[in-house]
Amino acid sequence: MMKRKELKGNALIGQSGGPTSVINASLAGVIEASIKSKKIKKIYGMRFAIEGFMKGNVVDLGKQKPSIIKGLHTTPSSGLGSCRYKVQDSDFPLILKMLKKFDIRYFFLIGGNDTMDTVHRVEEYCAKNGYELNGVGIPKTVDNDLYGTDHTPGYGSAARYVALSVLQSGMLARDMQKVDQFVVHQTVGREAGWLAAASALAKTDENSAPHIILTPENPFIKKKFLAEAKRIQKKCGFVYVVVGEGVLDEKGKPVSSSKVKDKFANVEFGAMGGASVAMEIHAILSKEFDWRGEFQITESMPMCGADRASKTDVKEAAACGRKAVQLATSGNSGVMVSMVRKKGKKYAIEYKTAPLKDVAVRAKEMPAKMFTKNGMNVTKAFINYAKPIVGELPEYVTLDMKK
Repeated sequence: MMKRKELKGNALIGQSGGPTSVINASLAGVIEASIKSKKIKKIYGMRFAIEGFMKGNVVDLGKQKPSIIKGLHTTPSSGLGSCRYKVQDSDFPLILKMLKKFDIRYFFLIGGNDTMDTVHRVEEYCAKNGYELNGVGIPKTVDNDLYGTDHTPGYGSAARYVALSVLQSGMLARDMQKVDQFVVHQTVGREAGWLAAASALAKTDENSAPHIILTPENPFIKKKFLAEAKRIQKKCGFVYVVVGEGVLDEKGKPVSSSKVKDKFANVEFGAMGGASVAMEIHAILSKEFDWRGEFQITESMPMCGADRASKTDVKEAAACGRKAVQLATSGNSGVMVSMVRKKGKKYAIEYKTAPLKDVAVRAKEMPAKMFTKNGMNVTKAFINYAKPIVGELPEYVTLDMKK
């Protein structure tokens, strides 16, 4: 963490990358704390993140009606608009020019790894060029793979979306097993299986969905997978498989067969890549067993499902926004707000910091202790980790089939 001067000037906030159900709660936290701060004159918002800022596309957030700021806490998507622009070295002179034009002394971005890299590079460039600026990153990602924090705002709500979807569609699969013998449900998660693993919260007994969970942390071994699928279908009458989009085979290649890459050199999974791991797994099961089945690909829906948002997630997202302002106005720079879980049975979070230089280049995989030995399901350690973040799920009834 770099300690700098306690500055006086304007603040700038942007939202980058994919949205979450609670990213606007973090935005609201920043706005509310900035308005109250004696060191911040105005709080500006970037329209369409850094890409829009370079064109001078900003809005004075301090002029928003209080009812709108309050409403942001429960409004989905990215209120300011987002982008996935990869900042080039040649962009920094223009960025610095715009920062000076708006007298920006506090720089905030809400986002994931690539966003944290942008904050890090901007604040470092300013320091090297003698411009006083405190830059603080605010964590966000449904993938939950951001290094340096127990979990990220957005994950709890997306995990709840997945758990509810599997809970409900799992009951459908159970009752339609004479028509469809299997279901493959795909979640986002390029490098880590946190979101796919969240489906385990839907399980109510040993026969209920999900039965198999495939994640990027464990290689997909076709022979073992087919043996497990056959065993479960024979026992339960159907098999429900949840797959993370970034699942790899034994050679480290995407099972989705996607070869398309984005501007950040990341493989495009799902529809954007023209391929899908769910479709591949569906084809494997159909061909091997001649079963009829379906696949479900949610893509971006868990990123904006405000009706399924976790109450804990909403509160923590706003708290991260407020903490970012407190850190920056106290002279901190080059850090991301970090959530640290307190020890003990009762769930509680402390808000600390993680160095941007570490967050920007590392991804957080699920630890081995959270997976079963065969790598196709999760343990109690994961359930204990995720349950307080996601919240309680509804309980449904099952008919008594005794004659």
